[in-house]
Order: sequence, then C-alpha cells, then structure tokens
Amino acid sequence: MRFLDDVIDVNHYPLPRIERVTKGNRKVGLGVMGFADLLFTLGIPYDSDEALKLGETLMAEVSRAAREAAEILAEERGPFPNFKRSLCDKPGAPKLRNATRTTIAPTGTLSLLAGVSSGIEPNYALAYHRRVGDASVAVVNPVFERLAHERGLYTPGLVEDLLRGGAIKDVEGIPEDVRRVFVTALEVSPEWHVRMQAAFQKHTDNAVSKTINLPATAGVDVVKEAFLTAWRLGCKGLTVYRDGSRPEQIFAAGPPRATPGQPRERPERTTGMTKKARVGCGNLYITVNRDDQGLCEVFTVVGRAGGCPSQSEAASRLVSIALRAGVEPDAIVEQLRGIRCHSTVAAKRTSDGAEVLSCPDAIGRTIAEFMNHSDNGTEPALPQRCPDCGNKLEQQNGRCVICRSCGFSRCF
Repeated sequence: MRFLDDVIDVNHYPLPRIERVTKGNRKVGLGVMGFADLLFTLGIPYDSDEALKLGETLMAEVSRAAREAAEILAEERGPFPNFKRSLCDKPGAPKLRNATRTTIAPTGTLSLLAGVSSGIEPNYALAYHRRVGDASVAVVNPVFERLAHERGLYTPGLVEDLLRGGAIKDVEGIPEDVRRVFVTALEVSPEWHVRMQAAFQKHTDNAVSKTINLPATAGVDVVKEAFLTAWRLGCKGLTVYRDGSRPEQIFAAGPPRATPGQPRERPERTTGMTKKARVGCGNLYITVNRDDQGLCEVFTVVGRAGGCPSQSEAASRLVSIALRAGVEPDAIVEQLRGIRCHSTVAAKRTSDGAEVLSCPDAIGRTIAEFMNHSDNGTEPALPQRCPDCGNKLEQQNGRCVICRSCGFSRCF
C-alpha cells in the first residue's frame, strides 16, 4: 500500500486535470493473482462452494489489511485531499489516505513473470499453446506437473495428450479426485465463473477483472444469462469470451491453429515519406506509407533516365501485400537489405549520402528509416506489435496504441 501510494506522487500525468483528480482522491488498487494455482495446491475445485468461501475470506483479509494501511498512512501523511467531500467522511470513521484501496486487475504479464495463474481466473488449460509474436510455445501448469510426478502419473506422453485436448478429462489413467480438482476455464460453467467474481467483488472497492470463458457453441442466451447473473450478484462489470471467436487468440488448447494472412484493405488515406536513392540505372524515388495499423504500402517511381521500373514496382507490390498481411517490417528489411544489382558497379547513394547496392536494397533501407522516425522525421515511430502478446497494435488518439487481443495500451 505504501508503494502504491508513492506511485501516485512520482507518476507522470498527460494532463493537469488528470493529475488533480488522481492526487485529490489517491485511489489505489491492491489485488491478488495466482488464485487458481492456490486452489490446485490445496486440492479445491474452482467450481465449488469451498472455493467461493476461500476467495471471499481471502479478499476480505486483503481489504482489511489495505484499509488498516490507509488509516496509518493518513495519520503519517494526511488523508486524501477530497476526504471531506467523500462518502468516507462519516461520523466516528477514521481518516483514509486513499479513497479506494482494492482492485482485482488483469495480471496477464505480471502473472507470467511470477509464474502463477492470472488474477482470480481459472487456468485456461493444464497444457496449451501460447502465442508469442508469430511463434507458439507449449506451456504446462507447474502445479499439475509437480503433482503428476509425486503421484506417479507423469508419463512421456502426458504433456502431448494434454496439448491435444487441453483438459485432464481427455487423458486416460487419471484418478477421479485429480480430474475433479484440476478443472480449467472452459470446464467451469458460466454460472460458477460469475459466482467467483461476485465472491471477490464483495470485498473489493473497485471492479474485478474476470473473463467468463464460453465454449465455441455458446449462444446469445448463455451470454445474456451470464450478464444478468453478474447484475443480480452485484458485480460492477463483466467480460465474456467465446473460444475461437477471434482468428487469433493468445491461448489455444489443442494443436496450434495456423491462419492464413489475408492482407487488409488499403485505406483511403495514408501518411508517409518519399526518399530519393541513386541506383545503378538512375534515380529511384521510394515512398513508404502507413495507416492507423502501421506500415501498409511501398511504391517506387524511376526517374526519366530509365532503368528497370518493372522489377522495382513488382518488389514494391509484394512488400505492400506482405505489410498489410501482418508480416513484420523487420523481416522484410532483412530480406531486401544487401541485395546487389549487376548494373551497380560501385555502391550508389541515397539523398542523404547512405550507400545503396540496388533497388531492393534502397527499398529496404527506406523502410528501416521510416520505422525509426515518424511522419515529420524527428519523433520515434509508434510500435506496431504488442509487447505483451505479440499481436498487432492499433493507433488511437494521435500517439496512443491499443491491443485488441489482450487490452495492452500505451501513449507516447
């Protein structure tokens, strides 16, 4: 709590108004992660009354300790400035340093670093494939793996069986008590998902981040009932996700699914830069453009001196399709840079003096330069891939980006 309170003071705020409101209320969000792994370790099924009771008891203790810390901090540093105008100012009530103290946040990246399950979510699967950029890595739950060794259940093909199905119920030779405890997200019914969220919400000041995982077959009625149940039980919000509803998802049980990279449509308006390069057959003018999703096209024009316009145009078209299909610009640059042309006896130069070896080499160099600069050539370019999940970022509100896959966002 002291750390979270300190962060408010050392933070950098984009607008003075945001700083005033943040420092006026000093809201913080102490939370938990690793709850599903805790249940695994204790031998408690996620979808059970015992798990609900444990979750509520645990969060009540976190809330009590957070409030106690906020009272001590208020004595040392003073209450939050808006205390007198808040609901916290009641007769006989102690002063508080922070208007709110607890939140259950989506701890995706943090839980990966810590090696535990995310927030209060059930484990997605005991073994699954996780997307990392364009690659896929196999992940096995460490609690289950340890228990399998301890009880003599671990066999060379166990992980492979889990990766094919993702759930313990699909693996032969597993005792019933193990099957019952190691339930995963898609095995937990929507009702139990919501009930667990409500159990934590009872003792959480702010909202509880919780995804209600639904099977691919779930219809409108299932989603409707999940939202109504959340409303009845006092949840502040709800997120539902139907498995396989997006062409790309970070977690996937079963064999990795390859999806063809269809290029997105070219937008009506793009922004970019044009650069002149001196190549073996004359002047080559290279234009690199971007849209709100990143680099989207390259086209070239050869000077009046002639040369080989068809080859450079073909290369530009292929590069443009690759960019709009999601191929990393770095990979394209790596393929183009260093290609030599027989008409270039000695290295030619770009307009700023950089040496080029051919038309493809000039195109690669121009893309690389554009990636490192914004449209005005002075500010760093916005990132195109999410640092958390590796999926494409979308640009919003000028110099802000957001990931539609995992929710990552940042402004530059």
